Amino acid sequence: MSGDTLFYDEIERHAHALAAVRDSLSEPFSALVAVCRKSLDNGGKLMFFGNGGSAADAQHLATELTIRYMRNRKAIAALALTTDTSCLTACANDLGFELIFARQIEALARPGDVAIGITTSGNSANVTLALEAAKAMGCVAAGLSGRDGGKLVGLADPLLIVPVHETARIQEMHILIGHMLCEALEREALS
Repeated sequence: MSGDTLFYDEIERHAHALAAVRDSLSEPFSALVAVCRKSLDNGGKLMFFGNGGSAADAQHLATELTIRYMRNRKAIAALALTTDTSCLTACANDLGFELIFARQIEALARPGDVAIGITTSGNSANVTLALEAAKAMGCVAAGLSGRDGGKLVGLADPLLIVPVHETARIQEMHILIGHMLCEALEREALS
């Protein structure tokens, strides 16, 4: 495949994923914005987590909210559970990798907070266990997933499932959705 062909093929697959998101996720996106606004208005916080590229998305989005997305405004309470290497390695070593996010939820979450798990398959055990822990503590267990939603279906609510099978395209849509969430919350903070 030539570079030119690859270029247009990738753009076309991205456009297909974008159309699928546009056609199916407006309602769950509005629900995600609403639960985040409610939590923040009541003194709560948003907690993002995921593995690999989703961990990078978690850090990216938490930083956009605590510092700034597009405009200067008051800080928004958000954190990524993927950044404390001492905590992550201690938990993985002593309790098991599948508990690295659930243990932090137990320590840091309060009822009314929003836990947002990001997983392209919907089947990452450390993400599903953290959402179960959040739900048990009275937090909102929300999720960004892909394909058929995997094990997040019936667990996360709101759940935004990017209905395509290609991991790269799902990740591109997750960061788009995350940026839209930042924009919505930033507008609220400035109003």
